[in-house]
Formats: sequence, structure tokens, C-alpha cells
Amino acid sequence: MAAADSAPASSSSAECSVAPSMPTDPDFLSCVLQPPTPSSSRPDADYTALRRLLLRRKPPSALQHRMEWRCNGKGYVAYRNFLLRRIDGGSAHSTPSNSGRWAHSPGPALSEADSWSSIRDLRTNSGLSRTVSLGSKQSDTERHVRFAEPAYSFVGMHCIFDSCKTSVTILKFGRASSDLLAYGAADGGLTVCQVSEPPCVLQKLIGHSKNITDFDFSSNNQYIASCSLDKTVRVWEISKGTCIRVVYGVSSQLCICFHPVNNNLLLVGNANKEINAINFSTGRGISKLNFDDAVTALDVDHTGQLIFAGDAQGYIYTVSVNSHTGSLSRTHKNKSSKSKSPITTIQYRTFSLVARCPVLISCAQDGNLSFFSIATDAKGYLTLICSLKLASRVQTIRASFCPLLSLEKGEFIVTGSEDANVYFYDLARPKNSCVNKLQGHGSPVIGVAWNHGENLLASSDSDGTVIVWKRAKTN
Repeated sequence: MAAADSAPASSSSAECSVAPSMPTDPDFLSCVLQPPTPSSSRPDADYTALRRLLLRRKPPSALQHRMEWRCNGKGYVAYRNFLLRRIDGGSAHSTPSNSGRWAHSPGPALSEADSWSSIRDLRTNSGLSRTVSLGSKQSDTERHVRFAEPAYSFVGMHCIFDSCKTSVTILKFGRASSDLLAYGAADGGLTVCQVSEPPCVLQKLIGHSKNITDFDFSSNNQYIASCSLDKTVRVWEISKGTCIRVVYGVSSQLCICFHPVNNNLLLVGNANKEINAINFSTGRGISKLNFDDAVTALDVDHTGQLIFAGDAQGYIYTVSVNSHTGSLSRTHKNKSSKSKSPITTIQYRTFSLVARCPVLISCAQDGNLSFFSIATDAKGYLTLICSLKLASRVQTIRASFCPLLSLEKGEFIVTGSEDANVYFYDLARPKNSCVNKLQGHGSPVIGVAWNHGENLLASSDSDGTVIVWKRAKTN
């Protein structure tokens, strides 16, 4: 009997030396993880111990999952470090020796817990349920320029136009065009250029006697409508370089745009606190709508049903427009910031990954930049998502979305500055939103504009220089 008893003992000893296998049956796991029955007055000690054991055994499987995870041929660690560099990367400064280039500076290595905490904070701060202020008491030059991915790198200057002797107040690329660029100046001159090789000036449109405040291309890029402080609106035929129509007003004409659906409709904001709808073919007024102050900036949504207008007191209005008759009616009035500073930029965008809906940016002369979501089912009601406080400006400095970059990475905007730099900001970042700057101008940068393909960025300054920057090719 002793020999018989010793055999099972040794067998049991051998079995104990083998590590127990992890249960893989999902039904079994779901049963053992069930909470105690409601009738029990206290937790089951065996259940608690078993549950802790099973939860402790979960990390190895998660670790194995991360080791096997792949995205575009890259592993989990590479992707995590990519996100960390986006959120907590090192500083990168642009100097005159590397003007127009993104400097590479790898961010510090953080623990996995820190990385996911940072990503969670980013997502929380970019949510629609709250307003995030990105304000800072630092000036643009004091902000740290954060690391940026190669997708935002510039290889340098593509070309320079410096024939203008006065401040270039506004510049735009043609609609759906990567080659046609126009800019207006403080002396009333309007210049149309070709930026493809070889870059050249196509037309100089002379007619305005004072500062050109705004202009817009028609949908086919055959015409330009411009407005000026000389109280006139002029329509130009680009191919001939001639003015084919002049509309006289009673006050300075401050902003203008073609209707995106009905290109026979011109929308003009003026210092007489009005938006006028003008027939492009005849030059006659169709309708007008009064506001509380001078209308300084406007844009139209892609459907042509809503106009977004900013005034000299910092208010943003939503206006309904009938595409056929041109009739206008106010629907909402929003305050962009606490200050009463003129709005210099209003720009609409059809979609945002951050907001998951149409969005709008506004830029005021005091440096307040606001980012709104648009409720199209509520007649264009605006909800402030986040704001960015830049240095106050003396000049009327403009800003612009970076649509293609934003669809890939975040919510990017580009703006000029009175320190002669072009700045890029990521509105999805709760802090240190400045991701790069381009140096090359010798005076305050006033206007910025992307071409259709976003491979070229144009910027203008108060000395009359226009620089076209070329983005690096990305895979």
C-alpha cells in the first residue's frame, strides 16, 4: 500500500510543477467573472480572488496583441511614439539659415500610461461639449514651435513677386486652381500672376483709387470682382485685363464674394452696415440687409444658403440667402470674443474631423482667433469649440484653414503676424498650438492663401512682397 500511495504523490508533485494553462473558453470566463448574487450580504471572497487573478492575467494577452499590431507596416511602439511626438514633442525653431523648413526634434520617451493619458486629454479638450481656450499671455515670437511631421515641411520659396511698392492687403488663388494667383494692394492696384514655371505677371488691373479691401474669383476664373475704400465695386475680365463694370456705393466697400451656386449673384459688405446682393450681369442691386455695424468680412457655405458675416464690433451673423432671388434675412447673431474688435477673417469649411460637421474660423484684429461648429439644421447656429489668443495687431492680418492637412493630422490654420513670420497652429492641441513658422518676409505679414492642391502657400507683407512657399512632397 505504501508503494501504491507513493506513486500518486509523485504524480501529483509532477503535475504541480507544470504551470496551469490560462482558460480560453469565453463561456467559462464569462461565468467566473459574474458578480455575486444580489441575495448575498457580502462579496464572495473566492469570487474576488479569482477575479483579481484573471484580471492580473489580462495584461500579457494585451501585450501580445500590441506586439502583433501593425498599421502601414509599422508596429504599435512606432505608432505610439508618432502620437507622442505630435502631442509632447521637442521644440523646433526656424532660423534664417533654414527658412521655410520644418526642423526635426524627437520628443522624449514616455511610458505607455503617460502616452495614453496625453491622447485622452487631447480628445477630451477637443470635444464639442466644452469650450477650450488656447489663450496665452506670450506673444507669437515667445511661443515654442513644436515638432511637426514631414507632411508639413516646406522645401523653401517657390517664387517671389516684389513689383508692388505698397502694402499687399489681400491675396487669393483662383478657384480650384493651383496656378492662378492674384493680389490687391493699398494703392488700388490688382495683379494677376501665374505661379507655375516660369512664374510671371499676367495682368495688372488698374482702376481703383484707394486700398483694395477684398476680391473674389468667379467659378470659372474668368472674372474677378473687387471692392475698395474708394466706395466702388469693379468687375474685371482677366484675359483682357479690362474693367467691364463699376458699381458705385455711398461708403467704403469692405468685403465681397461670388455666390457659389448662382455666380450671377455678388454679395458685398460695406461700411454703411449693409450686405448688398448685386446682379453680376447688370450691376444693379437686388436686395440689402442692415446690421449693427460695418460688415468687415464674409463667406458663404457650399450650398449657397447661408452667409457668415463679421462686423467691426466682433459679432458674427448668420444670414439666410435665396439662391434664385437673392433675398437676405438674418437668422443668428454670435459674439466671437469678449472684446469689440473688427473681424478680419471669416472662413467656412465643409467638414472637420474635430467637429464632425461644417466649421468656421474667425480672426479679429486684436488677435482673437475662434473656431466654431455650424449647426446646419438650426439655420447656421454657431457653437464655439475653442479659441486662440494671439498678439494684438495694428494691421488687418488674415488667417486661413489648412483643409488637406487638417483631414490628415488635426485642425490646422495658418496666419500672418506683425513679427514678419508666417505661423501654423493646430487648434486640436490644448497647449503649445504653434507647430511651425516660416521666415522670409521683412515686414508684417498680412495675407495668406493656399492653392487648390495645398502644395503652394502664398503670403504677402506690408512692404509689397509676395512669397510663394513650396511644400515638400509627401508619400
